[in-house]
Amino acid sequence: MQPTAFGRVAVIMGGTSAEREISLRSGAQVLKGLLSAGVDAFAIDLGADGKEPIAQLLEAQFDRAFLILHGRGGEDGTIQGVLEMMGKPYTGSGVAASALGMDKLRCKQLWQGAGLPTPAFAVLDDTVDLKGVEQRLGYPMMVKPAHEGSSIGMSKVRNLEELESAYRAAREYDSSVLAEQWVNGPEFTISLLDDRALPVIRLETPHDFYDFDAKYQAGDTHYHFDTGLTERQTETLQGLALQAFQVAGCRGWGRVDAMMDANGQFQLLEVNTAPGMTDHSLVPMAARESGLSFEDLVLRILATVEG
Repeated sequence: MQPTAFGRVAVIMGGTSAEREISLRSGAQVLKGLLSAGVDAFAIDLGADGKEPIAQLLEAQFDRAFLILHGRGGEDGTIQGVLEMMGKPYTGSGVAASALGMDKLRCKQLWQGAGLPTPAFAVLDDTVDLKGVEQRLGYPMMVKPAHEGSSIGMSKVRNLEELESAYRAAREYDSSVLAEQWVNGPEFTISLLDDRALPVIRLETPHDFYDFDAKYQAGDTHYHFDTGLTERQTETLQGLALQAFQVAGCRGWGRVDAMMDANGQFQLLEVNTAPGMTDHSLVPMAARESGLSFEDLVLRILATVEG
């Protein structure tokens, strides 16, 4: 499609989630890319200065939306439902798939039901026997809020005292908390665009895991396209990521994170239905490796919009 064929495009960013600042950074890059490519685009900082989000959308004049809202309200089906009611086409996954992608617990349960590999886990709440979780999953383990992104509220724990502390920390962000069996192996991310897997990236960080600082602030995180995988392993991982994406009902674009365990088997961690688009972000990195400029990427994402 020619840039003018998209009509007036609202780049919806910001929001009120814990990932607001990252969303604003992503949105600024997306807007810059669309304008550079010749698209008639403008920004909507949803919920800025206490404004009523639905009123903001109703007041704006646009033909389709580029959604780059991260976290709750943006990736959980909420904004998607509003836009559906307004009859406005938008980028990314629909209501149900967005809700599933944001809910790590139910997404893992869905993958398990479909026979896809994902690390063993336990649901934590105030009534759970943490010693039983300890015996079942062993140490180390990962504790994470079920509905946050950007590694917010996540902790690696090595003993019962740390498990109790990590659970309390995660509860600050979410009433639903997961403990997940630790996978001691390399971590990979697979970006997906229009039913195609982009080049696999292997993540390397001196941190305990790929946390918020490693993702957005640290200068010591390394991203490798020389993944150490064989061609067959790479194809297997890309196929698994695409299958995980499709099983969850996702569409358009996104990213799936996975690890390789000690037995050489891939384990699915999570799906991201509106991944970051900052200068540290993985989707633009994978797109560049496949020959797509940032402008090409945002146009391709916009072209996946249904309607």
